[in-house]
Amino acid sequence: MARIAGVDLPKNKRIEVGLTYIYGIGPHQAKRILEETGVNPDIRVHKLSDEDVAKIRANIEANHKVEGELRTEVAMNIKRLIDIGSYRGLRHRRGLPVRGQNTKNNARTRKGPRKAVGKGKKK
Repeated sequence: MARIAGVDLPKNKRIEVGLTYIYGIGPHQAKRILEETGVNPDIRVHKLSDEDVAKIRANIEANHKVEGELRTEVAMNIKRLIDIGSYRGLRHRRGLPVRGQNTKNNARTRKGPRKAVGKGKKK
């Protein structure tokens, strides 16, 4: 089993797909990494040689921000927006969509489950 950037890659997947299990590496970045290192993208993760794994690991460490470092950077960017009181920061703070989406009918992912608004107790 290959362990790269603190992530165990799934054994039976192609390396091109397996690399996308690392936070910060998508399909395009995975292809680029494999081109730069000269590793065949069709090979399965469990069939990689130790030297191929070392090449991939070295490339990722040298050229890409992944996992904890990237998560920290994203969190700090959001914190900065909140601290300066920008519109985007206020949307983050209130848990509403940040990028201009309509919130009248949708946005349940950001707003959470519906809260029932009752009529109130009649006296």
